[in-house]
Amino acid sequence: MTAPLRWGIISTGGIARTFVNDLQFTDSCVAVAVGSRTLESANSFGDQFGIAHRYGSYEELVRDPEVDCVYVGTPHPMHFENAMLAMASGKPVLVEKAFTMSEHEANELIEVARAKKLFLMEAMWTRCLPHVAAVKDLIAAGELGDIVAVQVDHGQYFDYDPASRLFSPELGGGALLDLGVYPVSFASMLLGTPSKIEKMIEWAPSGVDRQVSMIFGYLNGAQAYLNTTSAAKTPTTATISGTKARIEIDGDFYAPSAFTLITRGGDSRRFEFTTQGRGLHFEAAEVARCLRSGLLESPLMPLGETASIMRTMESILGR
Repeated sequence: MTAPLRWGIISTGGIARTFVNDLQFTDSCVAVAVGSRTLESANSFGDQFGIAHRYGSYEELVRDPEVDCVYVGTPHPMHFENAMLAMASGKPVLVEKAFTMSEHEANELIEVARAKKLFLMEAMWTRCLPHVAAVKDLIAAGELGDIVAVQVDHGQYFDYDPASRLFSPELGGGALLDLGVYPVSFASMLLGTPSKIEKMIEWAPSGVDRQVSMIFGYLNGAQAYLNTTSAAKTPTTATISGTKARIEIDGDFYAPSAFTLITRGGDSRRFEFTTQGRGLHFEAAEVARCLRSGLLESPLMPLGETASIMRTMESILGR
């Protein structure tokens, strides 16, 4: 495959708009089709981004022979159905996070993808960003020594509205699945699946989680301290502390950012990066790279880890 990967977009919401807008910053991908629940919405989206193929149903989109890969940007409860629909038409899929509503749904998608030999990936775009790649390189080189503690927060302020997506149980609302997935995934990337979880949850009147604080314990003695809230704009920073040094990632840690490496003796090195757009084009380029290499999953966001992250969040929410 030398031509750009041709994307079909399921959803015309905000995250889908950001994803398609960022495709202009990579020459390995292009959006060629969009599907919505109404043709009017698909036409409006297509007009905005110059997309020729517009469909008033997701079924029509996934059947388009010019679509190489499908991006699912709908609310969490629709991810399972939408991804299954795409794979039923033989399409590789990139599914927004949170990947599904449960570990069971995640495992079902993974089983189908593997049975059909189709590429599948959770759209945890943070994993594909330059500063995260540099952090992982420093850790692999032993610059931090053994990781002892990871501290991450992600909080945004939203007015309480029981009808909005963030506060509606029917639409997969709650801080953890929408915001907290970033700290949980970040800790998983560094330390794996926790062996012990302590939690404190504040519930919104609609019944979804408004704020969640978590302590993860690991068999090697490391700990992760995580917080997420939809009631305040927090620093959204991340710190990785090791026996030799620590890394402090600026806010917003999950988006294109910079960081400082500080040794145990106090010496510091600054790492800064230049990127275009919001940064979602890096995950799109990773999908294109994997497909060109014949991979069925990305080493940056393995499917088994995605299922483990869903299991962790499910257990925190007591589901």
